[in-house]
Amino acid sequence: MILGGKMQVEAVLFDLFDTLLILDDGEAYYTPSLMKLWEFLAKKEVKVSFDEFRQAYFEVTDEFYSESRNSLEEPHFNIRVSETLKRLGYEFNASDPVVSGATMAFAEEFMHYVRLDSDTIDVLQKLSKKYKIGLVSNFAIPECGRKLLEKFDLEKFLDVVIISGEINQRKPSPKIFEKALRSLGVDASKAVFVGDMLDLDVKGPKSVGITAILIERRPIRHVPDAKPDHTIKSLNELLTILEDC
Repeated sequence: MILGGKMQVEAVLFDLFDTLLILDDGEAYYTPSLMKLWEFLAKKEVKVSFDEFRQAYFEVTDEFYSESRNSLEEPHFNIRVSETLKRLGYEFNASDPVVSGATMAFAEEFMHYVRLDSDTIDVLQKLSKKYKIGLVSNFAIPECGRKLLEKFDLEKFLDVVIISGEINQRKPSPKIFEKALRSLGVDASKAVFVGDMLDLDVKGPKSVGITAILIERRPIRHVPDAKPDHTIKSLNELLTILEDC
C-alpha cells in the first residue's frame, strides 16, 4: 500500500493545474486575461472602462465563490460574465455569442501562462501501461481545459476527463470524485488521487475513500482534517510510491 501495507491500485486520478500543468507566476494571468475579455466586449459596444468592468467582475466572482463554498457548484464562466454585464446595465444571457466570445478571449490569453510539467509525459506514459488514468479538475471554462489537454497531447493518456464547469460540481464535492470512479468502473479503495491543494485534492478524495497524494508545489497552508496519505515534491516520485502496489 501507499503507507505500510499492500494496496491493489487500479486507477490514478490527477488534478490539472499545478499538478500536470503548471501555472506560471501564480495568478499573473488574471489581469491580462481579464483585459482581453474586456477588449472583446468593448468591440461589441459594451461601453464601460476597464476599471469599472473589473470592479463589477470581482464583485460577482466573490459572490459566486462565497456561494460555492457551501453548494460546491461550479457555474460555467459564461454565467459570471453575463452577471457582470447585467450589473453594468447590459442584458446578455450566458449563451449569447458575445458572452461566450468574451469567455474565450479570456481563455486564449490564460493559455499563454500555462506550461507542461517536465515530468508529466514520462509519468503518464509509464502509468497508463498499468493503470486507468483520469483527470478531475476545477475549472469554470471546460472548453479551455480540453484545449490545453489537446495542446500538450495529454488526451491519449486519459481514460476519463471531468472538469467542474461541465457538470456544475467542483472539488471537494464527493460527487465529482464518484463520477470519475463510475466512469472508470473502479472502486474508491483501488484509486489514488494526486493534486496540489489540501482542501480540494486531499480532503475531497479522502471523503469518498480514495487514497490522496499531495504534490507540494509551494508552502502549504494547514487545513483541518486534510492529511494526505503521502506527500511528493515531483511527479516522478509517484512512480516509486506506486511501483509496489
